Amino acid sequence: MTTIATGIGSLPGDDFAEAVRVVLGELPDLPHLPELPGRGAIAGLVGRAVGVLADLDADLQPAGWRLTGSSGSPGLDQRRARSLLAQDLDTLEELAEGYEGAFKVQVTGPWTLAATVERPRGDKLLADHGARRELAQALAEGLRTHIQEVRRRLPGVTRLIAQVDEAALDAVLNARIPTASGYGRHRAVDLPEASQALQWVLSAATEAGAEPWVHSCATTPWDLVRGAGARGLAADFAQLTAQDHDHLAEALEAGDTVALGVVPSLDPVARLSDKQVTDQVLRWLDMVGLDPTQVSLVITPACGMAGASHSWSRQAMALARTSASSLNG
Repeated sequence: MTTIATGIGSLPGDDFAEAVRVVLGELPDLPHLPELPGRGAIAGLVGRAVGVLADLDADLQPAGWRLTGSSGSPGLDQRRARSLLAQDLDTLEELAEGYEGAFKVQVTGPWTLAATVERPRGDKLLADHGARRELAQALAEGLRTHIQEVRRRLPGVTRLIAQVDEAALDAVLNARIPTASGYGRHRAVDLPEASQALQWVLSAATEAGAEPWVHSCATTPWDLVRGAGARGLAADFAQLTAQDHDHLAEALEAGDTVALGVVPSLDPVARLSDKQVTDQVLRWLDMVGLDPTQVSLVITPACGMAGASHSWSRQAMALARTSASSLNG
């Protein structure tokens, strides 16, 4: 198998067209739809997902995004988020005309959304069993439509990946999400419910013709993620525990994909070479007893790069690409 490189999603700045050009140029084997949080809340990780949601209305409050119901009357900011996503897809379609190969899109996962977005009466959706169920189903349906739209605009894509970002999953499972007052914590979500909600979203991606991945820059129950249907696991290498290494190795042995976040997502203090990155990956593969030519491996930045400088974000992508090439011999 061939090792390739991709990005996680977010990039610095507010020029979407330039971001697309950079991604297409630096990550030719697996470019992705950039996210530019520098354009405001409607373009950030949560704002993108709110724009994707089907049949759920939301608005933007000083404290963040809040659902307002399902009346078909989205707030101004939700309409702006949807409009911006449509404009971005227009730009992508124009700049990637004739592109053939693999492509990746990203969306915030149901549990990270439930831990971030507020319900109409206040506090996070996480506090309401019915609301979090409705949110997961709306996200699944919205992602299905989003994938279909991307496929329509990029007909040459032969492998479409839907990356579900779930940085808050472990915190949700272990009662670490604070309540609105800040003095308490939301109750832990049971494993079967956590798995089912994630499964709805991942299954929707699969049914729409995409390969479902889950990404997290935090501690994550990778066994639960795989059990919910993820065929790709994207992790920050520095966050991995001994048990995580075993889960990722098992995924590779089973023929699934592992995306290793081994390139710093923020400007490093010391110079970093592609040889250093390659050596780190080879040491890891040796530790878990796997041959790089026999597994589906992807090299990525550790996390999103919205906080990086423009020069480093481009350099990080180039490092991931050249390191992947070195692993191919």
